[in-house]
Order: sequence, then structure tokens, then C-alpha cells
Amino acid sequence: MSVLVSLLPHLPTQQPTEECQRLFHGRGHCFAGLEGVTLDYLPPSLLLTQFKPLVDAQKQSLISELSQWWQNVSSQPLSLVWQDRSVSPAQTEVIGEAPPSQHWAQEGGLWFELNLLRGQNHGIFLDMANGRRFVRDHAQGKKVLNLFAYTCAFSVYARAGGAVEVVNLDMSKPALGQGTRNHRRNGLDQGVRYLGHDLFKTFGKLNRLGPFDLVIVDPPSFQQGSFIATKDYPRLLRRLPELVTSGGEALLCLNAPELSQSYLMAQVAEFAPELEFVERLANPASFIEVDADKGLKVLRYRKK
Repeated sequence: MSVLVSLLPHLPTQQPTEECQRLFHGRGHCFAGLEGVTLDYLPPSLLLTQFKPLVDAQKQSLISELSQWWQNVSSQPLSLVWQDRSVSPAQTEVIGEAPPSQHWAQEGGLWFELNLLRGQNHGIFLDMANGRRFVRDHAQGKKVLNLFAYTCAFSVYARAGGAVEVVNLDMSKPALGQGTRNHRRNGLDQGVRYLGHDLFKTFGKLNRLGPFDLVIVDPPSFQQGSFIATKDYPRLLRRLPELVTSGGEALLCLNAPELSQSYLMAQVAEFAPELEFVERLANPASFIEVDADKGLKVLRYRKK
């Protein structure tokens, strides 16, 4: 952003519904001059994430616009968290009221614990909303494996959709602890297991717990010491079919702008030919992209 560009024309004219949602997605490169900005509503707070450097006049203009807009659509005081990811480490500041110290917000009628001041991983990834709804709609009576579970949002949706058992695996025990609280808050903590392990050292245990009717694979695209898509997706895909029941399904996710849908499909064809492509799930309408390959890829596969 080298000149002042107005965000106001792209914001809703009424207060957003009281659910977590993306209000503006500049990173999709559909709005000239605003490519480095996203705005989320995580009730009762707004989260603006800055991905490119801004001069002070640009930042102050955006703050002024958001304050003006909020006064027009809401009777509540402004609670704006500004996170600057154009620097390392990312810097976070609060403008107006701070988010609640115990911050719970809803998506799809379900409650999730959030922490907007903790960094980029604040508790739920909004671009995956349609994937979570797919899981809820297809979980009835199923045994589900949730890999790279993070705070277990997929698992909460699976249990809400009638899954009989969900196994969550993630290396981060604090994230799984948050996932445990998410399940408990929603009254969905029965039939749920949490494994704080490295996936590539846990296949034996997963084989003993499986096979599963639905396996969700939602890894970080690049996280040193955890998962690097170009190296580790093939390793995972070689073992994945043995975890899936005959006729069962896998939801394979990839959120790396530099890696396309065809890249992931080629990896599946080479390393897991037992899996047959069914469809790509659409991303939420608010996550508009000039190039769909740059956004989140969520591919549905079925075991032959």
C-alpha cells in the first residue's frame, strides 16, 4: 500500500452477525492497494492483520475508517486488535477496548476459545469454515481421525454431527488442552481422544486405533520441526490409505500459496493411488481470490 486507499466501501453496512467471520480479504489480490490487509470479526472484537509495511498515515487512515464504520453499525465500544505481520516477530496492539480475558466466540452455533493477543494462531482458522461444516454434515455414526488437530475445531464439528469417536493428534499439548476446553464448553467431550505426539512416530498406534471412516489432514504448510509440505506430505500419503476404511474418506488440506491443487493431486496419485478424487470444497465466499490456487485447497478423496 503506497497510497491511501479506502476500506470503507468494502465493509458491511450493518453490524455483522454474532459469529466469527472474515469481513475483508485483501490477500486475495482482488482489491488494489489493500492486498496487505485482512479484517476479521471475532465477537466482540475486530482483528486487522497487516501483511505489508504501512506508513503511519496509512495506518491512521485505516484506524479512523474502522472507528467511523463501527460507530455507524454498532452501539458497542470499539475493540480492535491490530496485528502487524510485516515484521518479525509480529507486533500486536489493542485500539479501544481489549478483547475479553476469557474470550469465547461462536462459529456454526458452536463455541471456541480465542486469544487474539497470542499471535497469528489465535484459536480458529476462518478460511476452513466450509471444511468444518462438511465434516459436521458427514460425520453421523463415523469414526474420525483428526491429524494436526490444533485446537480441535474439526473434532468439535464432527461430534456435533454425530461422530461416534474422534481421535485428535497434534504435537502441541497446549493446543490440545484448548481443544479439550472447546469440547467441554459445547458438551461434546465424550468419545474424544487426544494424542500429543509426532505423527510420523505414531502410525503404529493409529493403526491399532483405526481404521477410520473419515481422516482429516490439515497440516501447516511450513513449520520447521513439525511439517514441511513438499517433504512430509509424500511421507504421510504413503501411510494414509492404511488408516482409512474401504469406502471411507480423507479430507486433504493444503494452505501454501506456492503449491497448487494439481501439485497435491499429483502427490496423491503417486503415493496413495488407492485414494480417488471426489471434489474440491469451496472456500467461504469472503475469501475471494484472483487465483484459486493461491488460497486454501481442501480436497475430498474416497478410498477405492
